[in-house]
Amino acid sequence: MRKLLALAALAFVAAASVRAEEFATTKDAELMVHQAIAYMKKEGKEKALAAFSDPNGRFRYKDLYVMAYDLDGRCLAHGARKDRVGKLFMDEKDVDGKTFVRERIEVARKHGKGWQEYKFANPTTNRVEQKVVYFELWDGVVVVCGAYKK
Repeated sequence: MRKLLALAALAFVAAASVRAEEFATTKDAELMVHQAIAYMKKEGKEKALAAFSDPNGRFRYKDLYVMAYDLDGRCLAHGARKDRVGKLFMDEKDVDGKTFVRERIEVARKHGKGWQEYKFANPTTNRVEQKVVYFELWDGVVVVCGAYKK
């Protein structure tokens, strides 16, 4: 019986470890923003924004994707939902009523970068989940990437 319980516990730990590896961390998200800005500086905005919106490109990692907004709240790139590109989201609210794009842009204008939490539909699970994003402002573009909390 003890061996059976020990094997069951080991199987649970192994399964949890595999699931954890499927999802990115907030540190991964911050690194992705740094890489995205470096790419934009090197390749230019137009090429970078196209790369950020490529769902199979270099700016996708596990469940991470890059987004970019101008200072008016217009989505310039979105790695998971191309239907958002070109639209204004300054007054978009999450399920708790938080105007997360407006808040993000205000912080970016004031501090140049920051962290933010809000709720958003996870394209991997198709459920609304808590998301933690890191963002930085560079040359009028707010580059964003975030991890969903597990």
